Amino acid sequence: MIQEKILELVKYGLTTGLVGKEDEVYTINRLLELFKVDDIDDETFKKAADLPDWTQDEAESRLEDILSDMMSYAYDNGLMSENSIVYKDLFDTKIMGCLVSAPSAIRAEFNRLYKEESPLAATDYFYKLSCDSNYIRRQRIKKDLKWTTDTEFGTLDITINLSKPEKDPKAIAAAKNAKQSAYPKCQLCKENEGYAGRVNHPARQNHRIIPVTINNSDWFFQYSPYVYYNEHCIVFNSKHTPMKIERATFGKLLDFVTQFPHYFVGSNADLPIVGGSILSHDHFQGGHYTFAMAKAPIEKELIFKGFEDVKAGIVKWPMSVIRIKAADKERLIELADRILCAWRGYTDEEAFIFAETDGEPHNTITPIARKRDGDFELDLVLRNNITTEEHPLGVYHPHAHLHHIKKENIGLIEVMGLAVLPARLKGEMAELKDAILTGKDLRSTKTLESHADWAEGFMKKYDKIDETNIDGIINEEIGLVFNEVLKCAGVYKCTKEGREAFERFVGYVNK
Repeated sequence: MIQEKILELVKYGLTTGLVGKEDEVYTINRLLELFKVDDIDDETFKKAADLPDWTQDEAESRLEDILSDMMSYAYDNGLMSENSIVYKDLFDTKIMGCLVSAPSAIRAEFNRLYKEESPLAATDYFYKLSCDSNYIRRQRIKKDLKWTTDTEFGTLDITINLSKPEKDPKAIAAAKNAKQSAYPKCQLCKENEGYAGRVNHPARQNHRIIPVTINNSDWFFQYSPYVYYNEHCIVFNSKHTPMKIERATFGKLLDFVTQFPHYFVGSNADLPIVGGSILSHDHFQGGHYTFAMAKAPIEKELIFKGFEDVKAGIVKWPMSVIRIKAADKERLIELADRILCAWRGYTDEEAFIFAETDGEPHNTITPIARKRDGDFELDLVLRNNITTEEHPLGVYHPHAHLHHIKKENIGLIEVMGLAVLPARLKGEMAELKDAILTGKDLRSTKTLESHADWAEGFMKKYDKIDETNIDGIINEEIGLVFNEVLKCAGVYKCTKEGREAFERFVGYVNK
């Protein structure tokens, strides 16, 4: 059986373009070595040759089953120590690593396409390769739940992330007992390319990265293995250095969109609570996607002294966003730096904005760059991470009454209007749906009780809730909760008082 599966996997590689015809025999032999098999008989070769060719879609649909059969063989024959998700991921990545060309070949092809065709052709090639290699696990990502919700600020994207597998107890115990290693220092470091992985660090034999120079510094470009939107990419510093929002950040972001004008790119903030999940390694996120925030119009035009040539305004968005736009990116860098420096030191007690307390800084910015209509554009999202006894997780953070849906930090992706919600919601919403339809006490279980106030509130809005509309209603209401989450995270609220306070800050910048 394993000989047949090896030939099927090589056929997958040939169909998708991962494996060139000249590398067919070499790839077969690499897989034979991996599975400790000496040969493939003529009959198996003949049987494989007689099968019809596959299309790209057919090849994609077969990969999961091919790898599943291979891992069953590996476990049965002592090549895989545990038959669980962590060990399967380590082993199937090793399998796929046999099909992926060396970094030098992939970088050469990327650069050729960039120079001879276009930046779009280069990223199309690299994204397809990242999917075909199973580094981006297409079949898992299809399991994510996705929908949209219309709000007064535009159409928000909502996702419940189911593609990242939960570790089994044995793997958790093994990871706890595993020797701690500083190589790679984190999951973003360049040393991950080709790394075999371990129980407490993912395998990356099928992972490739592209060097990019931005703002005269060495960075790398890759895709996120758990893509939340189209061509979700990560741009990361070649050095393991902490996140920092500074003048140079704006230059790097704008330089990246100069080189890849079909992509946006942004940075998480550099402080806890309002920052991303990895603050230890300087990185950006981007992609080929237009978020609701990018579509949001200017609510009020602004003029910054000395920058009358730069279009500026407050964006109609639940978070506090200043958009600046100009043909000259150096002018944007200058103005963005002025706004950042002003915000870092800005306190407005009336608006509950404090630059620092007890020596701890609170103000920072989440910046997003793009090219639009030939101009450069920066969205500067004002952030503040102050906490209080009433809001110990953050004043400008999802408040406690929303934690049943979203408790985690609001990072770059959510800032722009895409909710990344926890996997637990799939089961919890199924339980809530059943309780609503059957008239069950909404406080009869711990899970139901956590959603009871919310459910009792939205149920009053609808004349009828039944099997035909309940899924749509629950999705709609989750989306509206996310809208409230974004309002919580806005340092200036979308009220008369909030906008007056926002304009006080603009006046401070103009002093």
